[in-house]
Amino acid sequence: MKKIGFLSFGHWSPGVHSQTRSAADFLHQSIDLAVAAEELGVDGAYFRVHHFAEQAGSPFPLLSAIGARTSRIEIGTGVIDMRYENPLYMAEDAGAADLISGGRLQLGISRGSPEQVIEGWRYFGYAPAEGETDADMARRHAEAFLKVIEGEGFARPNPRPMFPNPPGLLRVEPHSAGLRDRIWWGSGSNATSVWAAKLGMNLQSSTLKDDETGEPLHVQQRKQIEAYRAAYKEAGHEREPRVSVSRSIFALTSDTDRAYFGRDRNSQDQVGMIDEKTRAVFGRSYAGEPDELVKLLREDEAIQAADTVLLTIPNQLGVDYNAHVLESILTHVAPDLGWR
Repeated sequence: MKKIGFLSFGHWSPGVHSQTRSAADFLHQSIDLAVAAEELGVDGAYFRVHHFAEQAGSPFPLLSAIGARTSRIEIGTGVIDMRYENPLYMAEDAGAADLISGGRLQLGISRGSPEQVIEGWRYFGYAPAEGETDADMARRHAEAFLKVIEGEGFARPNPRPMFPNPPGLLRVEPHSAGLRDRIWWGSGSNATSVWAAKLGMNLQSSTLKDDETGEPLHVQQRKQIEAYRAAYKEAGHEREPRVSVSRSIFALTSDTDRAYFGRDRNSQDQVGMIDEKTRAVFGRSYAGEPDELVKLLREDEAIQAADTVLLTIPNQLGVDYNAHVLESILTHVAPDLGWR
């Protein structure tokens, strides 16, 4: 059995073939898709976060709205770029969104990916400390966020406050108990997955990863997952961790499906540079008749190792079509793979 969620990049554009033509379209359609996905039996609604782009950039209002409109589906991110975040303010937003949803927030955070502008986090008021890289700063922000959401008081109260204070040091409010166990680290390397394991975070592995061995993506991810779980166990954490992988998977069950995704039928992993120093392997898309998909997905070692699969969706094709994409996987593929 696996949890199955969708992952939206949150694109919008006024292009002639786009059904998501504005930020308002994207936000309202995302809420509607999460509602539809819950009705279909999908387990999670996740959203990418990118700044300075016509994509999702402010996740907590959206997650809160979805939480208020749904009752069961997990809601999350994949991922929030911690280079841009104030850990305390983020803790307030996350606590509120989690309480609105009744404890369904599954928050993916990370260093982030290459952005639309040069050092965009500087425009948000953040800069690495002396001797730090931007990745170091992201991990420092992440550790501060994790500490704050544990709920322990740390701030000295005003002796003459506007409102009465509880005894002792004060914490950030609202606090949501249990949220600390539902934080995921989006890892692109074996080393950062081990770091996340030591801190007791869950693991998100995406459709790309640092190319550390030259092997296919799914093999490298399987080894990454094994390294993560070994480090998690060695750290002595008692909770069972969760691991997700993201995939583009399309069951070709209609002429429309074949027109959109038939060309991806024989796609392969690609290798490229995501910055001047980092060579990455980008995962293939899976597209085929349901029986073809079942055979192909059984051979994906990372999917077999993970407990959660996030299906990347073409959100600009609209709510109805994306609901169809999800229903096709749930109906025609997941049962034969033992995911349902």
